[in-house]
Amino acid sequence: MPNKPVALVTGANQGIGLQIARDLVAQGFTVLVGSRNLERGEAAAKEVGPDAHALQLDVTDQASIAAAAARVRKEFGRLDALIQNAAISNTNKRAGQSVEEYAKTTRPSNVSLDEMRAVWETNVFGVLAVYQAMLPLLRETPGARIVNVSSGVGSLARNSDPAFAYRAIFGPVYPASKTALNALTVAMAIELEPEGIRVNAVSPGFTKTNLNGYAGTESVEEGAREAVRVALLGPDGPTGTFSGASGPIPW
Repeated sequence: MPNKPVALVTGANQGIGLQIARDLVAQGFTVLVGSRNLERGEAAAKEVGPDAHALQLDVTDQASIAAAAARVRKEFGRLDALIQNAAISNTNKRAGQSVEEYAKTTRPSNVSLDEMRAVWETNVFGVLAVYQAMLPLLRETPGARIVNVSSGVGSLARNSDPAFAYRAIFGPVYPASKTALNALTVAMAIELEPEGIRVNAVSPGFTKTNLNGYAGTESVEEGAREAVRVALLGPDGPTGTFSGASGPIPW
């Protein structure tokens, strides 16, 4: 078993995931750069450095997930941290629309069910599928932890407040997929608390990435910070929490 802790970051070939990979390598981790496209993952891993390794991982493909878990076990023999970052906001049908314009096309009254299913397949079911595949490895590693990269726009408490700045864009596709991810986080935390495996959700904030057409206001360095902080929490750290750069976020 390698002496260095091993972290898997899904969706790590670009954006926040790539920055999380960089930051964890700087903290002494061997990082597995999860990427649907292996070539892009290899390019990203090369950019990060020798302690980063590309891992082909499509979170919507069960065969890909199983192969990735088998490779982690065979080549690394451990998994200390799973950072579930892979996500999509839409199926690339926005065609230059702003976030607000897209939101108007995805109201409960007019949303495409196919669009909703596609986003939830990655953001919700993909997270659960990777969790199930990697859990045996995590259970064998003392002090293992899981970080689910969520979003403040998925907070039901915030969206129930008329003063919440992003309330107008809450809808069944991306925002509600993050609400569902928050629910999964709580369920995972409850399941694993007796085993000492910590599971927490983090919000990167409105970060400038491909996810939002680079309309965000914060850098990827800022967006990665909370995920890395939570990934580095010690064995006495909290579980079942939701937080961002400013502190706790209500579910």
